[in-house]
Amino acid sequence: MFLLGSRMYVKCSRCHFALCLREAQRCQCSAAPLEQADFLKGAPHRKHPGVTNLKTVRLPEQLQVAAQSVLQRADVKSLTERAHKLSNFLWSRKRAIETSQLREKATLLEKTFLEQEGDIHKDDNDDHKLAARIKNRVLSELRRTTYHRTPLRYNEDLGLVYMAARLAGGYAAVLRALNEIKKREPLFVPYSLMDFGSGLGTGTWASHSLWGDSLKEYVCVDSSGDMNTLAEQLLRGGSEIDNPVIQQVYFRQFLPVSPKVQFDLVVAAFSLSELANLNERLNVIFTLWRKTNSYLVLVENGTKDGHQILMEARDALLNREEEVQHDLRRPSIFAPCTHELPCPKMIKRPVVPCNFTQFYYSLPLSRSQERQQEKFSFLIISRSDDGEKAQETEHWDMARLIAQVRRRPRHVQCQLCCANGELKQLAVTARHHGKDMYRCARSSDWGDLLPIFHAEDSTENDEPQ
Repeated sequence: MFLLGSRMYVKCSRCHFALCLREAQRCQCSAAPLEQADFLKGAPHRKHPGVTNLKTVRLPEQLQVAAQSVLQRADVKSLTERAHKLSNFLWSRKRAIETSQLREKATLLEKTFLEQEGDIHKDDNDDHKLAARIKNRVLSELRRTTYHRTPLRYNEDLGLVYMAARLAGGYAAVLRALNEIKKREPLFVPYSLMDFGSGLGTGTWASHSLWGDSLKEYVCVDSSGDMNTLAEQLLRGGSEIDNPVIQQVYFRQFLPVSPKVQFDLVVAAFSLSELANLNERLNVIFTLWRKTNSYLVLVENGTKDGHQILMEARDALLNREEEVQHDLRRPSIFAPCTHELPCPKMIKRPVVPCNFTQFYYSLPLSRSQERQQEKFSFLIISRSDDGEKAQETEHWDMARLIAQVRRRPRHVQCQLCCANGELKQLAVTARHHGKDMYRCARSSDWGDLLPIFHAEDSTENDEPQ
């Protein structure tokens, strides 16, 4: 039994069908109604509480003017072409292979090559020659097939190209992720922000766009001094005038490790993927979590590697406990997952990344602005008590739309990640799921939350013939 929107529903105990309370009277089976609740909270269906998507995002006018001023004054040669190449490079970039994985791969190659060589001669000289030949083949194959990651050094020139390539897209992705908190927790008003791997300061601008002057302290951490300088120039409108658009912004090149000072909001956007290996990423994750008072927001490219980096962080925080805990509040997954079970997309083969899209207008390098799409993955972890989470989900379950919604006549095709940790393909109809859920589904899009009854109550036979 369950409730959707403002309508009351019951679950038939025999046929396991969801019935409107009025229709339940005609069913021969017995069922008990749920206590009524108003999920819509008086809002229209197109603005139901699960809608967290944004319309096409534009850069704040002051940021756009400042970026254009900085780029025009720098006069970088072949800027448009170099920006396009950098965007493609960053999207196709992969994680460096771990040493343990490299050893496993070498062992498998050695075994394969030994089998290909056939019988091994008993003569010791032949054994030495064979071992040397196998070793050379293994090394040659590893060099040919192993991804060689090239670290980027962001100097002033590369920083300017990065500004042209990624300022607008990065801002759109971070704004969309932070809007999840703004929409679902309207009473949350952050006082302080720390942005790790801050780059051009998109985390600062995005958080200021949502919460304005309630934020009194911004700490931007980036190892590149040149990127910090460019970020400061953008805050000053592209000039040297000491009157920044956003006040109380402080820049550092090293991550503070002391847990004594926490920040209401900690953001790390497109920065974990810049770290060399898993150990470095986990060390940073635990440091960021110690600095988190309310929400930790992680954003990466919407690629398989970007999603896996976020799942590494998710599993580490949920399953590992530090020896010394300075904050006893446990980590809780706020978004996009509706559960804390293993990610079903990581279990399924082949692995398909869990990603989302956000439309935005690019930085106008010429006279026109292009409408583009940013594909990204994100993870938001909150510090909360078990009681708070139980109270939040007392009356209904939420499922995340993980693909484009297909609106068909009389039904809506939805791909959902449900609260029980399963992926579900669901055809939502007014007849089977009620008019409220049907209208909510038609008004929702990829990345939104959909109010839904318990996954075990749904059936695979919902799809119209």
